[in-house]
Amino acid sequence: MDTPVNPADQALAQLRQDFQGHRIWRATRYDGKLGDWVATLHDPKAGVEPTVIRNSAEELRKALTIELSRVTKRTTGQRSRWDRW
Repeated sequence: MDTPVNPADQALAQLRQDFQGHRIWRATRYDGKLGDWVATLHDPKAGVEPTVIRNSAEELRKALTIELSRVTKRTTGQRSRWDRW
């Protein structure tokens, strides 16, 4: 018998695999249902913001990709708008 696979579970697993410098999870809403998608930074080489929260897996993926590019720019010496003078 085939067990149905929840697309949200697949998206969560894929995000965790692709962004291993973050702890990625789903927040619980006031009514007990799953809510926002959350990523907490654990490896400073993976991002800048300590916590990133978005409404969907796709939005979180985009935000974490931007976080990774912010770190890459910082380590390659390119100035970003977040650098302090």
